[in-house]
Parts: sequence; C-alpha cells; structure tokens
Amino acid sequence: MPKSEKPIITTDVDPDDAPAWTPDVFERAEFSEGGKVVRRSTGTLARRGRPPLDRPKQQVTLRLDQDVLDLFRGQGPGWQGRINAALRKAVKI
Repeated sequence: MPKSEKPIITTDVDPDDAPAWTPDVFERAEFSEGGKVVRRSTGTLARRGRPPLDRPKQQVTLRLDQDVLDLFRGQGPGWQGRINAALRKAVKI
C-alpha cells in the first residue's frame, strides 16, 4: 500500500512585516557569530501571566452541606465565585 503524503504547509513570513527593533530589543537580544554565542540574552520583553493582585484570593478547605454544594454547582461554571459573593453579602462587605 503506498504511503500517503501529507501536504506541505509553509508559514513563510515576509521580513518586511516584522516590527522594527528598538534600542531596548537590542539590549536584551542574544548575539552570535559563526554559530557561537557572543552575548547571551538578558531577558524577555514581556512578562508572563497576569500582573500580581494587591489582595489575591486564598485557597482554603471548606466543608459545606451537600445540598448547598449541589445548588451552587447546579447553576454551572463560576459556582465558587457565587459562593464567595454569597458569603460577602452575608457578612456585609
């Protein structure tokens, strides 16, 4: 049985479409000469993930009655946030 060949997909990028290099990019870039690294990069231009919150939520273990849990989970995704909102409303924060 002949082997089926998958189509070749190229993702050629036009160098003219690339963003211009700023002095900051040059400061952080890795330089190599003849395949040998002359200077290592000093970091990335973007930070990964979300910025840290001033008051991040804390993970806790909480025991709830099964019927209460079923009610909140039955309302779909976001049930933990709805429990948090109900607790905030109960203590009037």
